[in-house]
Amino acid sequence: MTGLCSVYITCAQPREAETIARALVDERLAACVNILGPVRSVYRWQGAREESDEIVLIAKTRLALFDALAVRVRALHSYETPCITAWPIVAGDGDYLDWLRRESGN
Repeated sequence: MTGLCSVYITCAQPREAETIARALVDERLAACVNILGPVRSVYRWQGAREESDEIVLIAKTRLALFDALAVRVRALHSYETPCITAWPIVAGDGDYLDWLRRESGN
């Protein structure tokens, strides 16, 4: 394991996604955040099927920073229960992984 992860986050609006992405990078909670979208989401919420367009963020960071990153996302997010999930990075280009380690955290 590399001790690194990609964090998948969905947002309601592009402006919200940009605000969260900038905060995570500026605060060194992530080395990089990709903004993708819109995507169409179909999900169950409070007993009913819902459908909406969302913006996806993929934040690359250290696994050790996940809890702090999640707290920050919740503080900036409009959803009652935002999607914030981490996927471990099990391998990658050495130079890229070194950069990711340098640029996330202190």
